[in-house]
Amino acid sequence: MFVRETAAPEETEALGAELAAELLAGDVVLVRGELGTGKTTLVRGAARALGVTDPVTSPTFGIGHRYRGSRVTVAHLDLYRLVGLGQEDPGLLEDYVGPQSVAFVEWPEEGSPELGEARMRVTLTHRGGDRRRIEVWAQ
Repeated sequence: MFVRETAAPEETEALGAELAAELLAGDVVLVRGELGTGKTTLVRGAARALGVTDPVTSPTFGIGHRYRGSRVTVAHLDLYRLVGLGQEDPGLLEDYVGPQSVAFVEWPEEGSPELGEARMRVTLTHRGGDRRRIEVWAQ
């Protein structure tokens, strides 16, 4: 595990880009944090580093977005509005999580077999103003 503090959204994006350098197709990254902690900002930085040129926005009002990267598909999911994956269609995540994509999952359900084994777990915490504490666990 390592911990980093960022003082601006650009620094949070830069950390996302650093993390992306460690990722391969098939990897899943679980992203946790309260509303407004910069989860999508971190994912945007990672997506840019993976070659995404489209705008990267929060999928809050849907299950997720898929973006074409330079070498992989980048999936960005938001499970905030789901009660639990066990109660959803078993194929719900098939378009997002798989061997051809890197998936970033906001608000992941603990121990959900549908998400597979996470390559990284990231937790963002407010530290006042634009400052964030970011904890990263990598496997």
